Amino acid sequence: MLIEAEQRFSSEQEAKKRDEQQLIDQTKQGDQRAFAKLYQLHHKKVYGLCLRLTANEAFAQEATQEVFVQLWQKISSFDGSAKFSTWLHSVTANIAISYMRKQISWLQRVVSFETEGMPEQAVEQCEGLNGLDKLIVRLPERARLVFVLHAVEGYRHEEIGHMLNMAVGSSKSQYHRARNLLQEWYQNEQTE
Repeated sequence: MLIEAEQRFSSEQEAKKRDEQQLIDQTKQGDQRAFAKLYQLHHKKVYGLCLRLTANEAFAQEATQEVFVQLWQKISSFDGSAKFSTWLHSVTANIAISYMRKQISWLQRVVSFETEGMPEQAVEQCEGLNGLDKLIVRLPERARLVFVLHAVEGYRHEEIGHMLNMAVGSSKSQYHRARNLLQEWYQNEQTE
């Protein structure tokens, strides 16, 4: 019975992979309906990553939109050497970080604000978050980016350093800073 369940699961996964590849091929040919289906398959995960990285719902929505605009324009560069979800994940992280840099830079020129953690009203703005995600959005920007990319998304510190234009040692330092803050905040929540 277990072997049958494993075989059925494996067959379902293969069918999903073939269906997704068909959608990718159709999208490469300019099929907007196929692209809409790819969007439906992946938009929640893309938005989730954007939200974790930006810690701002409006930025996450806009970055998600930018990811899919770029996906439509650049899907022909997907060569299939990696899983589509892995490739899309990398594209999403790069676009979200780039988008955030542009927005933060603009915002800093307009309004001076403290970057050592988010004000409580900004945390409350991310209403749908709970547990660890609610604590992650409170982290200072660089610590949050490194923590999400390393602990949540599985990037190596060398990759993060390249993505964020920082030294590997800085990436490791920011990661440990984030872990310490998260542990402290979690412990404080438990005692309240």
